[in-house]
Amino acid sequence: MVAPSGEQYEISGGGYRAVVTECGGGLRVLEYDGRPIVAGYDLDAMAPSGAGQLLLPWPNRIQDGAYSFGGTDHQLSLSEPARHNASHGLVRWASWTLEEKTDNTVSLMYRLMAQKGYPWTVDLHVLYDLSADGLTVTVTATNMVASAAPYAQGAHPYLTVGDDGVDGWELTLPAATCLTVDDRKIPTGRTEVAGTDRDFRDPRTLGAVELDTAFTDLSRTGEGRAEVLVRNPAAGRGVLLWMDGAHRWVQVYTGDDLGDRARTSLAVEPMTAPPDAFRTGEDLVTLAPAGEEGDEHSSSWGLRAL
Repeated sequence: MVAPSGEQYEISGGGYRAVVTECGGGLRVLEYDGRPIVAGYDLDAMAPSGAGQLLLPWPNRIQDGAYSFGGTDHQLSLSEPARHNASHGLVRWASWTLEEKTDNTVSLMYRLMAQKGYPWTVDLHVLYDLSADGLTVTVTATNMVASAAPYAQGAHPYLTVGDDGVDGWELTLPAATCLTVDDRKIPTGRTEVAGTDRDFRDPRTLGAVELDTAFTDLSRTGEGRAEVLVRNPAAGRGVLLWMDGAHRWVQVYTGDDLGDRARTSLAVEPMTAPPDAFRTGEDLVTLAPAGEEGDEHSSSWGLRAL
């Protein structure tokens, strides 16, 4: 029998344990000292609501699945038909191939073949590495064809610091600006967070705030990382998600429309580009033709318990 998420690759190190899946090269389990720091899913289940999945070669949504690149119009399949959008890339449900595994690392790859709507072949690699500093995830894309290709990267972990729901959790999010969206979750503009219920630059309890929001203008550490902290004061637990400089955006989602999973965990999604970047071009990566400088793009993010 094969699990819905395919082969399972368990790694451990520094007090952490993770399980990575063949399906989508995703993260099904991440624990520290036996306690989950991501809300995963059971072995006999499919990844719910994007849990732990990699969002490639674009995160979030493309309006109508239609965009232009290099003077040519392209039409993607509408993977979010209710909103008439193409959502979260092309590799979430693909079978990724194991490259190498050690006790504390595992790497997988997937060759995204040229297809209708995305006529480029791109090799994708993901490396999961556990240490005393937590989990580091490095994603690399390499263009394999003779023409430039559009690309953006995202991931969809749901963070958890207890089973009491997000309302009492504290969020620290070093972002000065966020996007406004329409009822299809397509950006309509941007606004400063100052003076709004989206301002979490100082630690603040989520309360009843509903978020499915892309944030940018991120403050960074001396190492160039942006850090998002989620704490549960009642449980004395916390988790930190960091993003390198390639990630200029982060989507935060309280999951209010997830039925019995609503507001039970907090999705914090590192993204190199905002929603609809294939249409707007904002922060979109252009992979150079194969063999030329710039034909590869690599980015890292990670998680650690507090």
